[in-house]
Amino acid sequence: MIRVLFFALLIILITPACNNSQSAPLVADNKTSTQNRKIMDAKINGYAFINGIKLYYEIHGSEGMPLVLIHGGGSTIETTFGNILPSLAGHYKVIAVELQAHGRTSDRESDLSFEQDADDVTGLLKYLKIDKANFFGFSNGGNTSMQIAIRHPGVVNKLVIASSFYKRDGLIPGFFEGMKQASLENMPAPLKIAYLQVAPDRNHLQVMHNKDKERMLHFKDWSNEEMLSIKMPVLLIAGDHDVVTPEHAVEMLRILPQARLVILPGGHGGYIGEITTANKDSKIPGLTIALINEFLDEPPVKSN
Repeated sequence: MIRVLFFALLIILITPACNNSQSAPLVADNKTSTQNRKIMDAKINGYAFINGIKLYYEIHGSEGMPLVLIHGGGSTIETTFGNILPSLAGHYKVIAVELQAHGRTSDRESDLSFEQDADDVTGLLKYLKIDKANFFGFSNGGNTSMQIAIRHPGVVNKLVIASSFYKRDGLIPGFFEGMKQASLENMPAPLKIAYLQVAPDRNHLQVMHNKDKERMLHFKDWSNEEMLSIKMPVLLIAGDHDVVTPEHAVEMLRILPQARLVILPGGHGGYIGEITTANKDSKIPGLTIALINEFLDEPPVKSN
């Protein structure tokens, strides 16, 4: 049964999620901070040569079915998931990747595409000898996750798709007009700083920016048939002031065969503490983690 989860949150949870403050731990007490540091310090990181690129990945935690984290456009593992990764790694074996031209991963002489990213991520799982996994994609990472389900359904157990879309009109009015004006100068500073801190070639920032911009400008709607082929359970997450409209989130709920939807207060990624929208005082990322855990941990519903 398809269920829509709309939450009337308590006043203490309703905090602005669209400011530009730096990311911060979900819980500030010393015990939790120490546990989080131990989890992050225990990571395994490396590179795999996949489809002609040197793909960077990290492995955190060790329990249960792997959970693959796929970041947003212009981002790194840390900028998208840094605030919630320790909590997820305490519950799952987390595999976080950086996609073509992003962060520590090399580039290839081709434009970016969600289809190619999907093939790269599944190539990494084959390299790691992982037959099946859950996937959590944010923003453009959600598009990549959906393409993994479309192109490689056998590797997918469940999907968490956050602030993503499958049609151009699913984004807020003026989005594509604004994207035409995007430049390195108005790219969010935290994303630029994060890239420069880890990229093997600092001069490649402009290339990454341009490729992300062109992918968005030339995005073509996916067909309903493609979406209907995503038959595994899906948890859709969006903010009520997101770049993806609530109406489009509901449209995705209606077309995906096994989807559920939660709309949370805040903007694009504030509900997971994404670096450009993180609010250090918000309790909503903790709520998001609880929702994801419940969704991923519940047994599949048997159809009649």
